[in-house]
Amino acid sequence: MKTKHLVFSIIVILCLKGYSQSNDDLKTFDPAFTHTVFFWLKDPDDKEVRKKFEASLKNFLANSKFAKTNFIGTPPKATRDVVDGSFTYSLIVTFESAEAQDGYQNEEAHLVFIEECKDLWEKVLVYDALGLKE
Repeated sequence: MKTKHLVFSIIVILCLKGYSQSNDDLKTFDPAFTHTVFFWLKDPDDKEVRKKFEASLKNFLANSKFAKTNFIGTPPKATRDVVDGSFTYSLIVTFESAEAQDGYQNEEAHLVFIEECKDLWEKVLVYDALGLKE
């Protein structure tokens, strides 16, 4: 009888694994939808403010159920006139669809991040883009 339970449990686990995204799938860039955000902090030179912002942003992304891949960056020293390095942080997140991005906007992890950090920034600019269809 224990063998039947073990076999059944293994089958259930394998079936469930087939219907969920693996960690590798979540880390694969998805060209369907990108969400690019630029943040300008009120006090970008305050190391404690930056530490708080980075910790909250990383925690949010680690707990997002919708974000497939993400990139957090800071501007390099601009060497060309066309490069805007005025922001403090940039965030690029990919999604499998526009609907997944809608879910991300309302998920608890995202709302907690906004609540924790909204007083730290003076400006946020967002660019969303759909990937070109082949």
